[in-house]
Amino acid sequence: MEKQLSEMSLEELWELFPIILKEHNPQYKDWYETEKQKILNSIKSENIVRINHIGSSAVEGLIAKPTVDMLLEIDGCCNVTQLIDGLKALEWGLMLRESDPMKLEFNKGYTPDGFTEKVYHLHVRYMGDWNELYFRDFLKTYPDVAAEYGKLKSSLWKDFEHNRDGYTEAKSDFVLKYSNAAKQEFRDRYKPR
Repeated sequence: MEKQLSEMSLEELWELFPIILKEHNPQYKDWYETEKQKILNSIKSENIVRINHIGSSAVEGLIAKPTVDMLLEIDGCCNVTQLIDGLKALEWGLMLRESDPMKLEFNKGYTPDGFTEKVYHLHVRYMGDWNELYFRDFLKTYPDVAAEYGKLKSSLWKDFEHNRDGYTEAKSDFVLKYSNAAKQEFRDRYKPR
């Protein structure tokens, strides 16, 4: 009998779901819009403040993991249990739940046999001034920085193919540097209302 994902160790999961980098797929934008609409049609609107397409798949022309990352922001009035139940009904799997600060991470497109064609990560946070939004905007505004980021990711790929945490950590200085630059340039763009 095949192991369920919940029964696998982190090492087994990293082996089954290696880091893959691909040229930008113009369909990422459509995949995002489709999932966004499913969420908006199924989750009570008072539980959602804002949804954004984040990550490299949101930046046209940038090499990326073939995963559509989404940031769903909620406010303090959101019924988090109801939100989780609603997302599970839409076939989102809860990967991570932390309480301080509140952080939920869901995925879609992961099976005991590997990735499906369309893969998603949904990051749920309280409304905030998130680096991911600024970093995405900076890469869209400055193609030379996006190209530099693509080269960095390509240089790290094979060394961290089966170590997602190491891959993320190895990129963190670059991401933080340009997130901070974006916060200076795009000041207050994503401040909570």
